[in-house]
Amino acid sequence: MALPSYFTELDRQYIDGEWRTGRGAWDIIDLNPYTGDKLAAITVASVEEIDEAYRAAERAQKEWAKTTAHARRAVFERALHLVEEREPEIAEAIIDELGGTRVKAGFELHLAKEFLRESIRLTGLPQGEVIPSPVDGKENRLYRVPVGVVGVISPFNFPFLLSLKSVAPALALGNGVVLKPHQDTPVCGGSLIAKIFEDAGLPAGLLNVVITDIAEIGDTLLTHPVPKVISFTGSDKIGQHVATVCAAQFKYVVLELGGNSALTVLDDADIDYAVNAAVFSRFVHQGQVCMAANRILVDRRVEEEFTRKFVAKVKTLKAGDPRDPETVIGPVISSNQADALSGVVEQALAEGATALVRGGVEGNVIEPVVLTGLPADSPVLRQEIFGPVALLIPFDGDAEAVRIANDTPYGLSGAVHTADVERGVAFAQQIDTGMIHVNDGTVHDEPLVAFGGEKRSGIGRLNGSATVEAFTTQKWISVQHGRSRFPF
Repeated sequence: MALPSYFTELDRQYIDGEWRTGRGAWDIIDLNPYTGDKLAAITVASVEEIDEAYRAAERAQKEWAKTTAHARRAVFERALHLVEEREPEIAEAIIDELGGTRVKAGFELHLAKEFLRESIRLTGLPQGEVIPSPVDGKENRLYRVPVGVVGVISPFNFPFLLSLKSVAPALALGNGVVLKPHQDTPVCGGSLIAKIFEDAGLPAGLLNVVITDIAEIGDTLLTHPVPKVISFTGSDKIGQHVATVCAAQFKYVVLELGGNSALTVLDDADIDYAVNAAVFSRFVHQGQVCMAANRILVDRRVEEEFTRKFVAKVKTLKAGDPRDPETVIGPVISSNQADALSGVVEQALAEGATALVRGGVEGNVIEPVVLTGLPADSPVLRQEIFGPVALLIPFDGDAEAVRIANDTPYGLSGAVHTADVERGVAFAQQIDTGMIHVNDGTVHDEPLVAFGGEKRSGIGRLNGSATVEAFTTQKWISVQHGRSRFPF
């Protein structure tokens, strides 16, 4: 298959319907994390260009909000068709830019199409309701209206999906958008999405993509007066900063942050099935998933069998070139990330952990690591490990499993495996997390089900009605039929 030309065609900013070179002082170098090859050099957007992008979105949104649901729906139908038509090229770009395997690229594109289908539905939602009044002759109309302009900041791990997940519904509900993708995935997370919507006929100015960095623009993306909502997906450390800045600006935030999910195997679980779920939940996309099973908790009564089968399956996972259809473990996103992961493993071993599997490191490819025997007070147990490192933790009984699962500052996802579904549900209800799955993996996202976390895993929810809440506001217009009586 011919390599896509996205990295030579889309290596620029998209502001007010124009493709342009940024006016910042330096270039972002977009690298293939497996080969190290340069894919693109993109001059960063300046503070002035952030202003231009937001002002363009503000102007275009006023007319867009007046368009019919039918007209908006047609744009999203065309966008979905374009993604389907260009799926092979987009998959190649995902493999090149973020080191995703072919399985991962297919998984991301499948979900992206599902969220585009949901955005088609959102264009036709009812826009208001009539609320009864205790006042004679009064009619209360409660309208749901667009917030205006939404700022979206997306991550590097699922850039195409997680940008679309906010951008598409925000546009579908009548808003303008300014999108800043992660600097490691500026094409898949940014300019590629702009190109799809441009080709689908989205009016110029509604969607703007600014490829830049805080070193160039500071907090301008957050403090600019135009956006009313900021949707951020990324680490809890940066999310805390985003929340603090936005609170001072009276902006609403949706924060989808990190996780330290636990997949728990109870004593009556189907061990073979639980092993499969745990291996996928930990090692999908090299473990660079916020919902990944950082910790795998196993009842001591089945610990020996589970550990033996888990280790055996992990040893079959092929690491290396993400273009190879048989590769399961591709590269992590950067050398910095690879170094950080190696440091985590060394720290755990220094604390007394035992490595049941410890693969080698070649460039940014880290072969799977399975650790057990970490001391209960190890900081490694409470942090998000964004890479192919699994921690096995034994427990005695359900109550101890609940305590261990909750012993983390995060609360995003989780899973529990048991032959008794209601036992699993009762267990799940005790876990302080936004999402948890009985007899399944930890990595799930569906367009109609509220997605989000507790504690340091985020604020707010997306998907379905939660997305409508996030990207619209309510406006009360009352009509008094007849005359009101005033006290003076």
